[in-house]
Amino acid sequence: MKNNSAAIVEVLRGDFVESTHEVDIVVADAAGTIVSSYGKSDIHIFPRSANKSLQALPLIESGAADAFGFEEKHLALACSSHNGQPMHVEAASEMLQKAGLDGTCLECGAQLPKRSQDQSLLVQEGIEIAAIHNNCSGKHSGFLAFAKHTGLETAGYIHFDHPVQKEIAGVLETVTSAKHGKDNYAIDGCSIPTFKIPLQNLAIAYARFGVGEDASSQRAKAMLRLRDACLKHPEMVAGDERVCTQLMKTLGNRAFVKVGAEGVYTLSLPELGLGAAMKARDGNFRAVEVAVSQLCCDLLKLDEQAKGKMKSLTNPVLKNWNGFEVGSMRMA
Repeated sequence: MKNNSAAIVEVLRGDFVESTHEVDIVVADAAGTIVSSYGKSDIHIFPRSANKSLQALPLIESGAADAFGFEEKHLALACSSHNGQPMHVEAASEMLQKAGLDGTCLECGAQLPKRSQDQSLLVQEGIEIAAIHNNCSGKHSGFLAFAKHTGLETAGYIHFDHPVQKEIAGVLETVTSAKHGKDNYAIDGCSIPTFKIPLQNLAIAYARFGVGEDASSQRAKAMLRLRDACLKHPEMVAGDERVCTQLMKTLGNRAFVKVGAEGVYTLSLPELGLGAAMKARDGNFRAVEVAVSQLCCDLLKLDEQAKGKMKSLTNPVLKNWNGFEVGSMRMA
């Protein structure tokens, strides 16, 4: 395998390159082979929210999802970094209610919805900003449901030594074949542990996730169930005006994608048996969004018509406050 230099995303003002972003990318298959890489394939990164679908596996494997009657939209939300739109808040509230809990049990912290129109709606309706609006409230509702179903204490479920996080760390360690312990963890934005692991391990994990490849048939089925829930409800994985949702809607069942903080993205291409993981070195979202969109085009070998539908993601137009087109972005 040839190791290429880091991928470059260019930001143009007019016809001139104004800024560039370097992105490390690894593409792998379910057998653990690195198919291609750009930049540092062995760089250690925090996956952040890009591995939420792996963190949701205990929700399925424990039987909690079925015991509480979670629908596919709820499973997709358990894997999400959502906008805090009404549909997301409602679905997270439903998950908690089905488990006999409520929003006061969430320990992810209060957060404003991402979009200004949803923020304004809260003000208009006199609703106090709460943890249920946090972009991670679906994931945390899943954690709480797992705790409730397995008889664990729900309070303090976010902490490193809590049985919920120990279970999740064990699952992540098995699926990624990378250590998840005291010497490589930090605290994520939503207060749970996040672990620094090799980028290539994350890519292999998502190749396996995309095709349901695991030594445990139960886990393999859980992977496919979560994958399919996200593909059927991409609006729950992120929301309106979000690249995760737009990519999955545009490509149908051909790609599962998930963003993580600080410019991380994971990708599964089930029909090819491939997975990918990437990180913008400067942590910039705009760079990694272009990179993952272009990678989908290249690996899936999209025809010209399909590429046209992807153009707003692979070559987004930049506008100023007057709405004038001032530039664009592209992979170099």
